[in-house]
Amino acid sequence: MAEKTVLVETAERVCTLTLNRPDRLNAWTREMHADLKEAMHAAGNDPTVRAIILTGAGRGFCAGADMGGLQTIGATGTAAERTTRAEPIPAGGSTMPDFRMTYSYFPSIPKPIIAAVNGPCAGLGLIMALYCDMRFAAENAVFTTAFAARGLIAEHGISWLLPKLVGLPNAMDLLLSARKFRAPEALALGMVNRVIPDADLVAETRTYARLLADTVSPRSTGVMKRQLWDAQFQTLSEATAVANHDMELSFGAADFKEGVAHYVEKRAPRFTGR
Repeated sequence: MAEKTVLVETAERVCTLTLNRPDRLNAWTREMHADLKEAMHAAGNDPTVRAIILTGAGRGFCAGADMGGLQTIGATGTAAERTTRAEPIPAGGSTMPDFRMTYSYFPSIPKPIIAAVNGPCAGLGLIMALYCDMRFAAENAVFTTAFAARGLIAEHGISWLLPKLVGLPNAMDLLLSARKFRAPEALALGMVNRVIPDADLVAETRTYARLLADTVSPRSTGVMKRQLWDAQFQTLSEATAVANHDMELSFGAADFKEGVAHYVEKRAPRFTGR
């Protein structure tokens, strides 16, 4: 029986998804794509999960598309048909068509997703990290867009997403040169949120995920995640109108009442997500 390409572990309201082809630096395959999509949607629908961590097994995050698959495409001149399992959008996630495409579905997951980039992160692996809501990187993590070095182009929305994170000139540099760069430069560019010593990456990422799971309203984080992603396509007036409507709904929510009560009573919160 083939080993699972994505490992799933849920503990203390944090779901950790681990890309699991360590002998190939977790190179991307159609099976991994389908398995990750299924696991992401399951975590999004699980009421016990409040935060998601995406990382890689062994010494890499994801080295990009599996070279065997690229060789097949090169020989035939056509990409193999993708075998993906259709998943309904979890309640509360973004419903925008832009976030229902092959790789852009992370914003439709109504839980914060943190990439723990533990090693090489290239091509499709970089795209998956960028679609996460936040990125924490190990000091020795190495990044590259890789596409130009393979005779390919900026795929799956990275030409839209990368400039929003690092600015147009920096995105031009990283895409056109396909050069490798390390975590400190990624931090300076604004691509990652934190750089953490390699040995501490998993523990510190989990500590942050537990902060989200234990101290803030899951209803609030889900709504704000949707607002932030959807706002990339909205005017200020449109975003404000959506926020005003969502605020009215928040005033009637159980988590709002608990947010006030735990502060007044000086105790830990007991948010339910309702």
